Amino acid sequence: MERRKILIATKTYPSISMTYRETVCTAGVLLDDSENPIQWIRIYPIRYRYLDSEQRYPRWSIISAKIEKNPKDYREESFRINDESIQIIRKISTEKNWEERKKLILPSHLKFSSIEDIKSQGKSLGIIKPKSINKYYHKQDAREWSLRQQSIQNQLDLFEPSVKLEKIPYKFYYSFVSQNDTNHKFSIIDWEIQELYRKCRNSSKKSIQQEKEKEALEKMRQKLEDDFLKTKDLYFIVGNQQRFPKGFMIIGLFYPPRVKSEQLSLL
Repeated sequence: MERRKILIATKTYPSISMTYRETVCTAGVLLDDSENPIQWIRIYPIRYRYLDSEQRYPRWSIISAKIEKNPKDYREESFRINDESIQIIRKISTEKNWEERKKLILPSHLKFSSIEDIKSQGKSLGIIKPKSINKYYHKQDAREWSLRQQSIQNQLDLFEPSVKLEKIPYKFYYSFVSQNDTNHKFSIIDWEIQELYRKCRNSSKKSIQQEKEKEALEKMRQKLEDDFLKTKDLYFIVGNQQRFPKGFMIIGLFYPPRVKSEQLSLL
């Protein structure tokens, strides 16, 4: 394995794993020693919630870690990581309208015009700017993990305490048009968005669970539709799954504020 620098751009909500109990897929940008962006990178498996506290890298941090190409994954962006080697170097701020974050994540060789552009280049991970967004919406999902998933979570480990993973009973989506005028409906599996739901629900003053959830879902709509579509310069970090290479999802949202000239053009 080789020690490299990586910008952490997004993390997916944890998934249950037969081998690792649970894993998180992290997408970011591989950097050179001078912290110039090289390529998109996917690092997994990472048992993020079981990492030592000083190794739990926040989003938009630059880390140093030992990585190697994943020989079991055909996707060129996929790397394995030695999570014990993780060192957090620094956090990238939002100063000057997210200037440094934009320099690291939006150079021309990291941007794509559409999902079809990503596929045509043989890639499985990238960032796109939608031409327009039709709507944000949600769908109800199962409230409990499957019996198999529950049994994996309930496995006893003498050396690690079990940290129960909450099942989010909703899935979140954007319906949008890409730059080549293709319509898409993509699910959002960004951990940050799942946490937004939990935060809104848990802060609700309602006494009935159903009302707490209804209020949380409306607050999310206000944030991801009313706020983001009017005040943010919204990009989607998208990727596929190894088993389903043709299907892409939104694994992260990049939402720097619109500059004033862009906001005036919308009036």
